Amino acid sequence: MASSIEFYFDYGSPFSYLADTQLPALASRTGAAIIYKPILLGAIFKETGNASPVSIPAKGRYMGVELARWSRHYGVPFALNPNFPINTTRLMRGAIAAQNNGSFESYHRAIFPAFWARGLNLGDASVMQEVIAGAGLDAERILAATDEPAIKDQLRANTEEAVKRGAFGAPTFFVGDETFWGNDRLKWVEEALV
Repeated sequence: MASSIEFYFDYGSPFSYLADTQLPALASRTGAAIIYKPILLGAIFKETGNASPVSIPAKGRYMGVELARWSRHYGVPFALNPNFPINTTRLMRGAIAAQNNGSFESYHRAIFPAFWARGLNLGDASVMQEVIAGAGLDAERILAATDEPAIKDQLRANTEEAVKRGAFGAPTFFVGDETFWGNDRLKWVEEALV
């Protein structure tokens, strides 16, 4: 029996946000640890030949309908961000920096809702800084760390690892060697844990 879920995510992925809202309860039910793996979804798309659903008009419109359905199903706030898509590189490096300094939980719990419930432009460094500081964190320290080579290297390594393991989008979950893609696969993720 597996005892952990590896969660490869990008803050720019609305389905990663929706899945993330369900992970604490899933972990509580199963006793599984969640291992958060920040990645760059755009780099995964490029490496695997995949593309964002918004790049295909009909699929993009349908994605909007599905997001509304899932947010109602989960009972969580959701709003299409008017700034979407944005470059999430700094956000994802910030997640690595927060993991390294022990503040990831607070960082993570601030960023996803700011992006997908409040619709803030997290591509703007001043908005990002305000959100991080609002979570009670040292925003200047985290933002400064996003330029450190080790942080950049870790984000690149996470992304490359995801592709090598078969990821082509986000969210992607691994339970042992078994892959699950999409927030709608959480039932199967849970089944794989028991």
